[in-house]
Amino acid sequence: MESNQVLNFDALVVGGGIAGLQAAIDLADQNFKVAVVEKDASIGGKMIRLSKVFPTLDCSSCITTPKMAEAAHHENITLFTCCDLSSLKRNGKDITAVVTQRPRYVDQEKCIGCRRCEYRCPVYVSDKEQGEFSARKAVYIPFSNAIPQIALIDVEHCMLCGKCEKVCPTEAINYFQKPIDFTIKAKTAILATGFELSPVENKQQYGMGKIPNVIDALQMERLLAPHGPYNRVLRPSDGMEPDSIAYVQCAGSRDKSMGVSYCSRVCCMYAIKQAMLLSGSLPLADIIIYYMDIRAFGKGYEQFYQNAKAMGIEFVRAKVATIDAGENGSVTVRYEAQDGEGVTTSDHDLVVLSMGIIPGWNPEGVCPVSASTDRFIKTIQPKISPTLTDMEGVFTAGVAAGPKDIVDTITEAGAAAMEASKYLSEIHRDHAA
Repeated sequence: MESNQVLNFDALVVGGGIAGLQAAIDLADQNFKVAVVEKDASIGGKMIRLSKVFPTLDCSSCITTPKMAEAAHHENITLFTCCDLSSLKRNGKDITAVVTQRPRYVDQEKCIGCRRCEYRCPVYVSDKEQGEFSARKAVYIPFSNAIPQIALIDVEHCMLCGKCEKVCPTEAINYFQKPIDFTIKAKTAILATGFELSPVENKQQYGMGKIPNVIDALQMERLLAPHGPYNRVLRPSDGMEPDSIAYVQCAGSRDKSMGVSYCSRVCCMYAIKQAMLLSGSLPLADIIIYYMDIRAFGKGYEQFYQNAKAMGIEFVRAKVATIDAGENGSVTVRYEAQDGEGVTTSDHDLVVLSMGIIPGWNPEGVCPVSASTDRFIKTIQPKISPTLTDMEGVFTAGVAAGPKDIVDTITEAGAAAMEASKYLSEIHRDHAA
């Protein structure tokens, strides 16, 4: 691709997670040309990083990977990964998006995904894809089922030894690659920008991320995943199998001190899901969930909660005040029980924080769509048509508009695709008239 190139599509989808992929596929199946812009090196979003989904406990990869493959091979979908959206504005009847493609330092046209460069690289770096529990190389493909299967170089850690360049059979390594700016023109756009977890570093009472055996829920997903860092659940500090595991609910939401006063909806259910999986992986371990309220909001979710209690998972209604490092790697949880017992402390081998959901993207200065007071994209008719934004021809889907589970996310992505399809049909009808 050349710099300053202008590419024309019917629709632009910002975000290549499950919402963006579903919306793109639904539009492409109607013979619209769709561009998907994704900031990561692979599509798939957060869902491809999960172990299983609630309440069915189906394999997350088994659901997401076919969607990724379908989008990658669809003749009407073009994927742009490692890209940042610089601006998205309406110019007359067109939406113009300026996109910056960050350099991979690997030629995408030449790379065949053989991973020889990765095997030869002598530099090891902490792997965020595995919750920072294991290492990857300075040149790498993000994960085994990443799409596209194209390597990239981590320039912050690459020592320019040249070994990857020497073993590359297609001469794809390019240390001098530069960012490329290009423009996408489309008639409509769907914002499916996803979410991040509220940072544990902001929670002083819970150790600010400095206690080795206190992790967040996405890190636990990697420990539970069959393609995770250890192939079993071990605590990070010493590789011991934990005998006591605690979940702390509302660790990063319903908390004004964190700037997240709202409920993140899915935290109770993903904690229960993980606790059930842990009881299968570690049948002798004690698993406790400290909660303020259990919010089982979806179909079959209350039964899922009752099943967890029947399995022996202990639920303690309490507000956790502080978490501190204990002896021999243990973690001391100090909480106020709501049953009248008052302030109590308990030691655990591993503590998982159910952090809150915050927006994955801030439209300010990039796109004139409005954000709500909680910083998620504002929808102007949330009860009638929850995908409508206050910008003509621009729609939203998934967690970009607020916390929701995977089922609601996929449903909303289909609704956004239908709204975009209706909008495109009206434009074509006006041109025909």
